[in-house]
Formats: sequence, structure tokens, C-alpha cells
Amino acid sequence: MTKKPVYNRILLKISGEALAGPDGFGIDPDRAEKLAAHLEGVSELGVEIAIVIGAGNLWRGRQGIERGMDRATADYMGMLGTVMNAMALMDACERRGITTRVQSAIEMRAVAEPYIRRRAIRHLEKKRLVIFGAGTGNPYFSTDTAAALRAMEIDAEVLIKATKVDGVYDKDPKKNPDAKLFDTLSYIDAINLRLEVMDSTALSLCMDNKLPILVLNMWDEDALEKGLLGKKVGTLVTGNPQ
Repeated sequence: MTKKPVYNRILLKISGEALAGPDGFGIDPDRAEKLAAHLEGVSELGVEIAIVIGAGNLWRGRQGIERGMDRATADYMGMLGTVMNAMALMDACERRGITTRVQSAIEMRAVAEPYIRRRAIRHLEKKRLVIFGAGTGNPYFSTDTAAALRAMEIDAEVLIKATKVDGVYDKDPKKNPDAKLFDTLSYIDAINLRLEVMDSTALSLCMDNKLPILVLNMWDEDALEKGLLGKKVGTLVTGNPQ
């Protein structure tokens, strides 16, 4: 029996650390290739995939701001870092035969297409993987917010937040063995309990537009595929949790 995904089009939010080496910084080609292998499996299900990737492996704007750097400058540097990560992931995906396009919210035509909503949707319809770089193109907005915004613009059916843990816990599971994993969660509880699912701007945008958020462990080889096939995995954030 052919596996049929419950989602046709997804927006996958990945942290920059997903591409980092053992020390948590830089771009590790091996990690990029492992991530591309995950994406290859998903694309084989026929799911249309768009990605927003962070830049925490290359630049942490908070550290610059704490040392007196202008916030807008720090944020723009982070946006440029996301384009570097997008290009690294594009290269790894294309070496696995996945046709990929990078679109940047900050125009840099020599290395990426400018972000054009209708063109992005057309790429997805042609089963090309689309990576959105440079966040929203504006300072003061996180890549979480960029992911929520792009998901809405391309009519994604779910925003998948890829993490290093199995879902959303009531406290840090690495420090607290008794931490409770939520199967489902409402947007309001995610905001009020400050569970760090995504920042409040991104959560509010998803809540206002009724876009579900699925939080799962990207490095669990089966988690992403299970989630797309409708199996119970991670934490689902919606307006009406069961």
C-alpha cells in the first residue's frame, strides 16, 4: 500500500545549529549531507518542501548587541548568515539529486533569487525544494517569525519546527529527568507558559491564521516521515488541542 502523507505542502524551520560541527559553530559538510538525506526521504513522499534556516552556527546577534552593537546591524549580519547556510544546504541537496532553489529577502542576484511569492509557489508546484534566506529582510524579526510569515504566504498546511528534542516539554529535559512532554498544546498556552516553542510574534501569527505547528526531533530518522504520514510524533500546537 502506497504511503500517503497528510500534508501536501510544508514549511520546515531548521536552526543553523543543524549544520554545525561538534563544537556548535560553522558549517559541517557531513551534517549538511545528513540533513539532505532526511529531506530526500521526505521529497520521495511527494511532499512540497519549503525551508527557513537560522544562522546561530555562524552569528549570534545577541552577543554583538550585548557589546554595544547596533541592533539593526546585528540582525542584518544574521540575515546574511542564513543565506550562507541556505547555500550550503542547497549544495548538499542538489548533490543528492534534489532540485533546489534559494530565495533571499535581501537582494543578492549573483547567489540567490530574490524572494517572489508566486515564483516560490511555482517552484513548489514543480516539486523543487525552496530555501528562504535572509529572514523577512527586516531587522527586529526572528527566523521563527520569518518561517511563520513564509508558511502563510505559500499556503503551507503545517509549520514544522525541527529541534534536537522530541517535542515541547514543560521544562528543560536535559536538566530535569521528570520533564513532561506535551502531545498537544494550544497557542495560548505555548505563549503564556513561555515554553519557547517559537517566539511570541511567530506564535501569534500562526494563531491568528490557524496554522498548526508540529515540533519534532529532526535527528530522529523516522520522526519527520511519521509526522507527515499523520502518525503521533512530537508536539502539535493548534487552536484546539485534543
